[in-house]
Amino acid sequence: MPDNIVAFLSDGHALKLYAQLMRVARICALDELASGIAHDLNQPLGAIATFAQAGRRILLREQPLFDSAIDVFQQINDQALVAGESIHRIRALLAIPAGHRSVREPHQVLRDVQPILDAMASRDEVKLEAHCGADLPAVRIDPLQVQYVLLVLTQNAIEAARRTDSSLVRIDVTGDAYAVRVAVTDSGSGVPHDARNKLFRPFFTTKHTGVGLGLASSRSVVESHGGRIGYEEASGVGSRFWFSLPATTG
Repeated sequence: MPDNIVAFLSDGHALKLYAQLMRVARICALDELASGIAHDLNQPLGAIATFAQAGRRILLREQPLFDSAIDVFQQINDQALVAGESIHRIRALLAIPAGHRSVREPHQVLRDVQPILDAMASRDEVKLEAHCGADLPAVRIDPLQVQYVLLVLTQNAIEAARRTDSSLVRIDVTGDAYAVRVAVTDSGSGVPHDARNKLFRPFFTTKHTGVGLGLASSRSVVESHGGRIGYEEASGVGSRFWFSLPATTG
């Protein structure tokens, strides 16, 4: 997210919150980067270990081909396992910290981050509307992480809407006794059908300059809170990204 958003923030509290959210963004991106590396490398590393073990068993039969090959295969196996352990250590090092979770009212979470969302919309000349329902249940969350998710979804929506005539983004916070649902709807052109089942995968993006970590890290945050995140077509035109969080039980 461009640093020039700071020029649109005059409130000291909003500036501090923005700096905190950018730190969360970096941590989340690093976690998804580690997840992507682990996903891409674990399968071939597992295959190396499997084939190396099979080769060793074959060469350990009564008539082995070359004794030295046994040691080579064992080295392949050992190094593959070491690499796998290294990946686990990287993930543990870069994992999103649990943070402090507390019981929050949905309108409070939205209100605190609203100046930053308004600044992003003003910068790109997009109209932003935010609506929070009454009598919503409280949620037990890490506020910074949830606000980061809202920031990602709103930024994506603004980028989609600014290329349209209406240039409108709407945030709706609704819920019932069991969960709170946050939906961000834009007036853009929507998401291609062939991309919809890949939206939350690490490194997948429909943007020319995107790296494909924002939605993936958002999913990790929401799911770590016991919630769900998804995409749906907006009525008429545009896209709607949403996430839900379970209501607190006390």
